[in-house]
Amino acid sequence: MIFEHEIPNGSRLYFGKTAKRKRELEYKVSQILFDENFEEIVTPNFSYGQHQSIEDKKKLITLSDESNNEVALRADSTLDVVRIITKRLGRTTSHKKWFYIQPVFSYPSHEDYQIGCEWIDHDSITDIINLTAQILTKLEIQPVLQISNINIPKLVCKELDLDIGLFKNGEIAQLFELNIDWLNALIKVKNIVDLQEALKLVPNSIKVELEKLQSTVDQVDYSNIVIAPLYHGSMKYYDDVYYRVISDNLTLCKGGSYKSEGMNSLGFALYSDNLLKVLED
Repeated sequence: MIFEHEIPNGSRLYFGKTAKRKRELEYKVSQILFDENFEEIVTPNFSYGQHQSIEDKKKLITLSDESNNEVALRADSTLDVVRIITKRLGRTTSHKKWFYIQPVFSYPSHEDYQIGCEWIDHDSITDIINLTAQILTKLEIQPVLQISNINIPKLVCKELDLDIGLFKNGEIAQLFELNIDWLNALIKVKNIVDLQEALKLVPNSIKVELEKLQSTVDQVDYSNIVIAPLYHGSMKYYDDVYYRVISDNLTLCKGGSYKSEGMNSLGFALYSDNLLKVLED
């Protein structure tokens, strides 16, 4: 039995002090982004292209429009922002730096508020990571910033003829069982010293991407960094160096480099609800 006052499992309700804290967080981060010359955009809740963003299509909440085309509630903002700016608004603006404050939705009734930004037609990944670090510093928190490169697990799979599912599912024990020195060294990488040692052992086919990861970390101004060269995240479009911010079991942010509409772009999304929990603690 469902009572009138109940809300669907996974949906959000903010009131009183919680609503005030959420608004203060959004204001503080938006002011940082305005200062960095980002402009705000609010995209439609409904989208035609969400399947291009989400790897697990079962998470999409879908319906049909009046012409029987599949429409999904927004499950991710990144590619929609780029498409709308470049395709729909291209004649009215040439601005490349945009941010949004809005929820995303996943099946069956889950919603998460995000504060995100997209830096269109820009390829310096350290710029967006350092912007994230700047926001964390101004919020007076210092969670773990994990930096990875999606190309490394892909190249390891090619080199050893492995299933990429081992990395997607984090099945590290099976990788150790292969008993390959250079692979074991990669698994153990956590900091820049570990990374330099792994570089001495890995095959040449992997060195370039590992060196790219090292160069990125060297340029990031943040003290609590963990390097995870074999991490494989769930976002479908990140295709190079990418990162996440974590505190205990909470993911506070995900970001990285991706290609859309023929351009390389950068972006991140801060997860408001998880950030509020950390700030409260």
